[in-house]
Amino acid sequence: MRPLLFFVIITSSSFCFSQNLQVAVLKYSGGGDYYANPTSVPNLVNFCNKNLGTNISMDVPYVEAGSKDIFMYPFVHMTGHGNVVFNTTEAENLRTYMIGGGFLHIDDNYGMDQFIRVEIKKVFPNNDLIELPSDHQIFHQKYNFNGIPKIHEHDDKRPQAFGIIIEGRLVCLYTYETDLGDGWEDPEVHNDPENKRMEALKMGANMLMYVFMK
Repeated sequence: MRPLLFFVIITSSSFCFSQNLQVAVLKYSGGGDYYANPTSVPNLVNFCNKNLGTNISMDVPYVEAGSKDIFMYPFVHMTGHGNVVFNTTEAENLRTYMIGGGFLHIDDNYGMDQFIRVEIKKVFPNNDLIELPSDHQIFHQKYNFNGIPKIHEHDDKRPQAFGIIIEGRLVCLYTYETDLGDGWEDPEVHNDPENKRMEALKMGANMLMYVFMK
């Protein structure tokens, strides 16, 4: 599917939520483990297909930040524990992707925060990450949340959801001190309580629903 055609489809009022879709995980430079939590997004996709009636492919590829292939995916997930570096071409490509209709979810898997805040400024130098209020639509899709849920404890800080908003549209969601991706993983990976896993999956489902139904 060509990039331009993709964004005509996703922004059209005739867009069908049950249409066959595919999401991806962002591959980036800098040494951070972009490949962390390999079962996370497939599990989230499976949950959405069962509970939201979506028809999202279970094949979740990695897509490079500077690749034109990113335009094939309406939703791209990014995670990791360490350093992130976007070069000029990658920053421009990500900016074009999000302005054109794509959505980037960044989930700090503990240790990414100090790096991603610098790099996202390369992508949107004139836009700040702002904390989303608890009444934002992304928290109130099929499932209702009073802000982003806390899934994992790290530094005993409150969970926060930040966003980049362009012309009234949330194009980038940065979730911090929550670790949604850990909650999406197979149960035996982190031994999270079932209620926490369900909170994480339901919040993730809200995110996909927000993106696909806009």
